[in-house]
Amino acid sequence: MNFSTIFRISENLSLDKQTLVILRWIANIGQSVAVFFVYFFLNFEFPAFFAFLIIFLGIISNIFLHFFIKKNQLKDFNAAVFLFYDLLQLSILLYLTGGISNPFTILLIIPTIVSSTFLSMGTTIILGFFTLIFLFLLTLFHFPLPGIHEYNFTFPKYYLIGFFLSIIIGLIFLSYFGIRFAGETKKRSEAFTKLQQIISKEYELESLGGQAAAAAHSLGTPLATITVVAKELRKEVGEESKLTKDLDLLLSQTKRCGEILKQISQKKIIDDKFTGSITLDSLLNEIKDNFLQTSSKEIELDCSKDQNRIKIKRVPELIFGLRNFIGNAVKFSNEKVSILLISNQENISISIIDDGPGFPNDIIDNLGQPYLKSKDKKTKKNEGTGLGTFLGKTLLERFGAKLNFRNSKTFSGARVEIQFKISDLPKQVPAG
Repeated sequence: MNFSTIFRISENLSLDKQTLVILRWIANIGQSVAVFFVYFFLNFEFPAFFAFLIIFLGIISNIFLHFFIKKNQLKDFNAAVFLFYDLLQLSILLYLTGGISNPFTILLIIPTIVSSTFLSMGTTIILGFFTLIFLFLLTLFHFPLPGIHEYNFTFPKYYLIGFFLSIIIGLIFLSYFGIRFAGETKKRSEAFTKLQQIISKEYELESLGGQAAAAAHSLGTPLATITVVAKELRKEVGEESKLTKDLDLLLSQTKRCGEILKQISQKKIIDDKFTGSITLDSLLNEIKDNFLQTSSKEIELDCSKDQNRIKIKRVPELIFGLRNFIGNAVKFSNEKVSILLISNQENISISIIDDGPGFPNDIIDNLGQPYLKSKDKKTKKNEGTGLGTFLGKTLLERFGAKLNFRNSKTFSGARVEIQFKISDLPKQVPAG
């Protein structure tokens, strides 16, 4: 058993101190009001002194947490200690006030639920285990419920057992929900962070290209001035001067700088297409050609059914999303990848098909979720985390894309269908 995985040590989990302090103040105030009301207003007999003493110790512990613990984030172990104390404190109060028959017994599951949402699974299991023990003990051993003797009422044994079982079921259900909810939230948060990093990088590269072109244009004038001055000096000093070689070197290096700036400017002119307009078949051709430079596999593009050749704006999100799914097809294919582009006046469909092992049956219904793991041995050698599929799907859905993942009957591999409404694509204009 890998305890580092169960307790998720590497994830550096923590619980916000202020959140825990507020929750504990609410609990302490609620306990105080309940005990005060039952003892002084309802005049029911129970060990009130010990109950107030337990609550007072809880208040002292919360003051200690608030003022003497300087960290804003409590580590997994430290938070677990305070949650365990809260569990123990409430169990003692319930022991003094009726045990399992006390309607406030349901609150025993709160420390475990808080742990399942913010802390590790190991901590949650430990707190849940102690919660079960305390519930069992409270079912067997406890003071009478305050006021029960005044009404000559006793709880049936089966009622107490049913109450005990219902709390356990609630504990398991809510703990599982908290673990899954926290885990999915964390995974999606990490995936979206990765997504923003990728898009920021794309726009950063685009911006650098523009800045490089601007610099090339701005440096052209002073460089031309240097060239003119150097040539005039070369004429004046003649061939026999000691400065002749230095001026020749200066002129050659100036010429070289000019050629470099020219290349930068020309490259930017080419790259300007990145933010310009392009037809989808041309974009798919560019992506296909890029993969052909690094792969020996056959990539076929069929645009025979592309009836509405509109131009769309080249945006990093759209390009990255399409590249991702074509790249996955190339990665998992055996020999061939087929890309089919179909369009009419309203819709565009892009199908990406490969002859690889296809999507594993155990994850095909969940494709598009981050951090998926398949148990299928066929895909083990190329197995990923599902993050790329999540990123590509999320990016394309920004343009209203609908994606369908299934296994192809003709190619025996995977098939990804991407459908757009033309009206949702970025700043399209009719092709001239």
